[in-house]
Amino acid sequence: MPLPEPYPDLGSLDLLVSVGELGSISAAAAAHRVTQPAASMRLRALERLLHFSLLERATTGARLTPAGMATVEWATVVLADMRKLLAGTAALRADRTSQLRLAASLTVAEYLVPRWLRQLATEAPDTRVSLEMGNTAHVADLVAGGDVDLGFIEGSRPPRRLRSKEVLTDHLVIVVPAGHPWSRRRHPISAKELASTPLVLREPGSGTREVLTDALDACGLSLTAAMELGSTTAIKAAVLAGAGPAVVSELAVRAEIQGRQLVAVASEDLSFHRAIRAIWAPSRPPSAVAARLLAIALRSEDGNAPPA
Repeated sequence: MPLPEPYPDLGSLDLLVSVGELGSISAAAAAHRVTQPAASMRLRALERLLHFSLLERATTGARLTPAGMATVEWATVVLADMRKLLAGTAALRADRTSQLRLAASLTVAEYLVPRWLRQLATEAPDTRVSLEMGNTAHVADLVAGGDVDLGFIEGSRPPRRLRSKEVLTDHLVIVVPAGHPWSRRRHPISAKELASTPLVLREPGSGTREVLTDALDACGLSLTAAMELGSTTAIKAAVLAGAGPAVVSELAVRAEIQGRQLVAVASEDLSFHRAIRAIWAPSRPPSAVAARLLAIALRSEDGNAPPA
């Protein structure tokens, strides 16, 4: 609810508190580095605003009235809270210009963030960066909780509770090891065949899992899990060991496909596209250094994933 107007200004309340502490308007004026007439004028204006007397004025000094004592008691709390607010925001300005607390989902952290941070180091060499990795749900929780300043996630949908900006589009591919029957087939995999095949999957909460689930849901199908693993690196190792096909980011398997260790298999009726997004809390818009990193990410390859 908005404050009712008009309301006292903090400077006048601070001056009144000083009168109560020091016992005279002249002493309070000196403490606030204003003239006595200026201090008296401010205190009179405060009394007119509040519609009661705050001070009993005498040649020997000034004494708080009962209403003035109550006002000073309330004002002391308000002024203390304002000092905390000013000190806190000053600390935030200092911290956020020199340090960037970053979180990213695993694929983004492994294959995109390092090159973005190399460019940031060139543009803002004094910035200290901390990076925490996790799945998309974990990164969103860190951002919402204020544990990090900026997050990068992948998935079909942006988190509702956070602000977001799409950075680029990532493509998921179905992969099998060289020598797998699918690696030699001439026809694309159908959604039904993929759904009925036990797959090596990321855990629930990951952006990769979300995109795959959504694509099959749209066809009225559901996943069949051979195993669930917590990182793309572990999934690649499992696929190479023959544990089953997987659907992973093209960024993560580009080297293995080029080296013919893995084979990308086409699908006839499934399209695996997902947005990679920057996310931040509505109450904490990106600082100058966070905005600079976001700009670096946005201009990388004109919105396309950079080459490995």
